[in-house]
Amino acid sequence: MTALRGLWLEMQDTCTSLGLMLSIVLFTGLARVVTRQQLNGPMAHAFVLEFLATFQLCFCTHELQLLSEQEPLHPTWPLTLIYFFSMVHGLTLVGTSSNPCGVMMQIMLGGMSAETGAIRLLAQLIGALCSRYCMSALWSLGMTKYHVSERSFACRNPIQVDLPKAVIIEAVCSFIFHSALLHFQEVRTKLRIHLLSALITFLVYAGGSLTGAVFNPTLALSLHFKCFDEAFLQFFIVYWLSPSLGILLMIVMFNFFLPWLYDNHTTNKKE
Repeated sequence: MTALRGLWLEMQDTCTSLGLMLSIVLFTGLARVVTRQQLNGPMAHAFVLEFLATFQLCFCTHELQLLSEQEPLHPTWPLTLIYFFSMVHGLTLVGTSSNPCGVMMQIMLGGMSAETGAIRLLAQLIGALCSRYCMSALWSLGMTKYHVSERSFACRNPIQVDLPKAVIIEAVCSFIFHSALLHFQEVRTKLRIHLLSALITFLVYAGGSLTGAVFNPTLALSLHFKCFDEAFLQFFIVYWLSPSLGILLMIVMFNFFLPWLYDNHTTNKKE
């Protein structure tokens, strides 16, 4: 009887967390609708939409991280939640990146002006920090037994490997994800969202226990703000420079190296 009661309380806490995340998704969705109807300036429009998207992503990831650290009812439960909310973000955050690396990729490929990129980066930074402080305020209400405000002020270092390996992991994750993002553009929307969600889930499964597999600088800042304060250089290299390096390698490979290799091979065949 005691075991059943404990299981029921556990389910209540999980449902509360899930309800909280879905409420934020609905709230930001409503805010996006209002923004599209009321704001006319393209810069203000881009700023607010990017802010809301980053806020939603960081908020949900904070709560997902909290759930994943508890004893799951089934080993695949955290991965199921990651897949589900990746699909939710893919469906609701169309037209935004919520990731500085995505903005950087678009600028370098000529799909976005530097001015628009700067506006989006600022919105992402503010959204990431706002989500952190919003989560801290909500956790202080103690809606579940896991919601403890002190948690947000502690550094929970996710890096479980030495610095070179951590750099490689985050760079490879960024390279793979953004390569897929670039090359899945011609795939039907519904299928693309499933493919990207599955890829994110796989990357988190593969690298989550080593670095967290974040490959998003603003998300990393929101999740590990205290760690950036205590070990700035290490976290700056792993979570900011490494994903950016992955983007640069991707662009060099697909825009320069592979076309050069193809042209060289074609020339040799003709000769």
